[in-house]
Amino acid sequence: MNEKFNKYFTTGDFAKLCNVKKQTLFHYDDIGIFSPEIRDDNGYRYYSQQQFDLFDVITNLKEINMPLKEIKSYLDNRSPNALIKLFKNKILDIDIEIENLKRIRKLMETKISITEYACIIDYSKIHLEFFDEEYLLLSNSIENVSDNEYFKTLSEHMNYCTLNHINSGYSSCIMISKDNILKGVAKNYSYLYTKLNSKDDVPFTFTKPKGIYCVAYHKGDYNNIDKTYNKILQFLKASNFDIKKYSYEEFLLDEITVKGYENYLTQISVEVESLIEGENSINI
Repeated sequence: MNEKFNKYFTTGDFAKLCNVKKQTLFHYDDIGIFSPEIRDDNGYRYYSQQQFDLFDVITNLKEINMPLKEIKSYLDNRSPNALIKLFKNKILDIDIEIENLKRIRKLMETKISITEYACIIDYSKIHLEFFDEEYLLLSNSIENVSDNEYFKTLSEHMNYCTLNHINSGYSSCIMISKDNILKGVAKNYSYLYTKLNSKDDVPFTFTKPKGIYCVAYHKGDYNNIDKTYNKILQFLKASNFDIKKYSYEEFLLDEITVKGYENYLTQISVEVESLIEGENSINI
C-alpha cells in the first residue's frame, strides 16, 4: 500500500469496523450516499477514521426507518441547522415508537400471565374469591340487538380501543346481567368490555366493584356455556349466595393460544352476596 494510505482503512477493514458487508459500502458509494475519502489509480477505496461517525449516523437513521433517499437528501444539503431540525423531528418519532413498544411489551406480559394461570388452574372446580375493583371500558348495550347492530357495536368498540391504544392484552370480554343469566346466557349478552390498566387510561365507563365473586371455568365451545352457568346456580344455591348484578366473562385460552373452540377456556366471575346476614365478610 502507498505510504500516504497508511492512516486509512481498506474497504474490508472499514466494513469490519462498521459491522457491515463490503457490498453495503459498494452500494452506498454507487448511489452517492457514502463514498470513500480516497480512491487510488487502481480503483481501490480507502476510508478515514473520521468517516466512521458519519457512517454510524447513516446506520442509525436507517434503523429508525428513514429511507436512504431522504438520508442522501439531508447529506447533500447538510448544515448545523439542518441537523438540529432533522434530529429533533426524529426524536419525536422515536418517543412515539418507544411508547408503542412499551404498550406491546405490556400486552405480551399480560398474555403470558393469563396463559400461565390458565395452565395451572383446576378448571373443573367452582369457588368463591374476593376481587378488588377494576376499571372497564364498556361498549354500548348489546341486549336484544340484531346481528347487524351487534357487529356494528363490536366494531365501534374495537376501533375506539385501537385508536386509543387500550388493548392491554386481555381478550374480548363480556358482561351479562343477572336477569339474562337466569333466562339463559347464550347470545344474551349485556355489554362488551375491555379492561383498563387504571382509571386514568380513558374516561372509563364502569367500575367492576370489589367484593365476593363466584368463579367458574367453561372449557369448550361457547354455545354450551349455559351448562356451566347451571352449575354455578346450583353451587350458589347450595352455598346460600345469590347473584348481585353481573357476570364477567374473560377468555383465558382462545385462538391465540389453542386450536379449535373445544380447547377454549373461559373464566366466569359472578358478583354475589350472601343470603345469610353477616356472611358477606367471610374469609375466602
